[in-house]
Amino acid sequence: MKGRPIIAVPACRRILEPHPFHMVGEKYLAALVEGTGALPFMVPLVGDDAILDDILDRVHGLFLTGSYSDIEPEHYGGEPSPEGSLHDPERDRTTLPLIRKAVRRNLPLFAVCRGFQEVNVALGGSLHQQLHEVPGLSDHRENKDDPLDVQYGPAHAVNLVDGGMLQRLCGESRIDVNSLHGQGVARLAEGVCVEAISDDGLVEAFRVDASDGFALAVQWHPEWRALENPVSRKLFAAFGDATREFAARR
Repeated sequence: MKGRPIIAVPACRRILEPHPFHMVGEKYLAALVEGTGALPFMVPLVGDDAILDDILDRVHGLFLTGSYSDIEPEHYGGEPSPEGSLHDPERDRTTLPLIRKAVRRNLPLFAVCRGFQEVNVALGGSLHQQLHEVPGLSDHRENKDDPLDVQYGPAHAVNLVDGGMLQRLCGESRIDVNSLHGQGVARLAEGVCVEAISDDGLVEAFRVDASDGFALAVQWHPEWRALENPVSRKLFAAFGDATREFAARR
C-alpha cells in the first residue's frame, strides 16, 4: 500500500446555533497523526448500514473518541437518564453498528472513554450511569473548574492484568491514568477480556477476544499530550502498526 493507512473517526453532533455540526476534537486527530503515522478520516453520523460498509471497505482502523455526551440507556436496557444528561443519538446510531461491523472484519480498533463504553454496549454490556452513586466505587469525574492540564493529569492508578496485552505492551503491572468520566462498565460484554482494573474494582480497559490484532478499549484519555506520556506513545504506536499490517494484508 502506498501512503498512510486511514483511520475512521466517528464524529460527535453538536448544535452551534442555529446549525448542527459534525465534529471531532483536535486532540484526538493530533494524537492519531503524530502517534500512529496514519491519516484520520472523520466519519459523518450517517447511521446507514450500506454507507458504513462502504466506509469500512476503505479504511484500515477505527478510533472511537471520548465525548461529553452519554450513550442513551435504551441501548443497554438502562433506566432513564438523570435530568440534564447530554445525549448524542446520531452518534449512537452510527458507532454501535460500526463497532460490530469492525469487529466482524477484524479491523484494528482503539477506543477511549465514551468509545470504551460504546464498545462495551455494542457487544452486549451495560453501564453504570452515575459511578459516584454506586456503593464501593470512587468518583471518577474531573473537576471542570480545574485547568485542562490538571483535569487531564494523573488521577489514579490502574492495575494491568498479568500476562495481558497492556502489561506486555507497557512492561509494567501498574500505571497512572487520568480520569474524566461519570459513567463506567456495569456488566462487561461477552467476548472481551479485562486488561486493567482500578483499585475500586472498576474495569478500566479490555480487549476484544475475537480480534487477532489490536482491538483495545480504555476508559481514560491517552490522547491528551500523547507524545509526552510513555504509555500513550506505546498505545498509539501499536495501533498505528496494526493499521499498517491490516493495510498490507488487504
